[in-house]
Amino acid sequence: MTMRRTRLLALVGIALLVANPLAFAASGTAEPLAPTPLVSYAARIVGDDARTRIVLDFREKPQASVRYIGNPDRIVVDFPATNFTFPASDLAPTGLFRDIRFGSIDASHSRVVLTAKKATKLTLTDIRENEGGKGYRLILDAEMTDADTFAKLVASQAWNADAYSAGKAASIAQDPPPSSSDFLIAVDAGHGGIDTGAIGRTTHIAEKTITLAFAKAFAAELNKQKGIKAFLTRDSDVFLSLSQRVTLARQKGANLFISLHADMLSQSDIRGATVYTISDKSSDRLAEAAAARENQSDEVGGVDAPEAPHEVSDILQDLTRRETQAFSISMAKAVVEQFSGQVKLINNPHRYAGFRVLQAQDVPSILLEMGFLSNKQDEHLLSDLTWRKKLVHLLVEAVKEYRQPLLANKG
Repeated sequence: MTMRRTRLLALVGIALLVANPLAFAASGTAEPLAPTPLVSYAARIVGDDARTRIVLDFREKPQASVRYIGNPDRIVVDFPATNFTFPASDLAPTGLFRDIRFGSIDASHSRVVLTAKKATKLTLTDIRENEGGKGYRLILDAEMTDADTFAKLVASQAWNADAYSAGKAASIAQDPPPSSSDFLIAVDAGHGGIDTGAIGRTTHIAEKTITLAFAKAFAAELNKQKGIKAFLTRDSDVFLSLSQRVTLARQKGANLFISLHADMLSQSDIRGATVYTISDKSSDRLAEAAAARENQSDEVGGVDAPEAPHEVSDILQDLTRRETQAFSISMAKAVVEQFSGQVKLINNPHRYAGFRVLQAQDVPSILLEMGFLSNKQDEHLLSDLTWRKKLVHLLVEAVKEYRQPLLANKG
């Protein structure tokens, strides 16, 4: 009886082991099963040479950690074991990145490696639940930065992985915008480098040369004013994309962005200054055509336009954009008021259109066409030092007029 019971228990034990190998794992007779891999089933990337967004969709909520590596500059995103089921073409390098690779490192880890064209940092990292409970999406927003900031990121590796995995913004050690009580203005000299802009019909002077001369004089005069500081987006004959100009203004914490231009029209009899603000809908055909010409700067410089704008994360961003637009209009009105009777203005001098260089959601921005190089009188004035000083003085007065109610409200 005892022998039969022993044989029966042995057979039962073998049967249990076959049915459930983990039943005896505690005794060290079997290895535990590997965790089920995450599944990333979709990806997309949009952006330009100043900002780029990457979105990865997951069936389950992912965990991730991020680090920076130099030479070449890379951003590395590590995951637990993950099956990337989307085609590689969905993450084709674009914008700030010249190479993107993803896949398994070993049985327990996977990785996405983003090789940057230049120094780049992440400004937003977020894990959000998709609508209708259909999985999660990981959002990575990258932005151009300077070499010193990237070197600090590589050295510190100060990334809060727990907060990141919980869907909060990561904590990265980087230089914040300068804290100052001064009113900071970004003065943008239109065009530059390979992008010459318009060319004078009689003097053959390039728009990029005129705008830089005016920008330097304007910034110098602003810096003489109490409580006002100005900086140039470019201080030499170099090419900057439209998005780079916007990003520089935002990174430095500008309170106001003023872009200077001197356009060319097919009608040589039209002359005078025009002030533009941004709008989804153009005020008229002249404004629409002007925006189209100015937006071609990227194409001239060999920069691909972004495929789509960054996602709007919440209604607060839209409210910020509306408030910024109202301030932009106030600045445009101040310029028109100062110029009236002093500087020739075209009819309806404040116009609006979809200028990409005015797209900063949180920086009031205007584009000033100081005159037209297609008109002989304007062309002469744009090269005249005395007229330049007069225009610069009036612009400074417009800035002071715009700023006055902000000072009254401690804004």
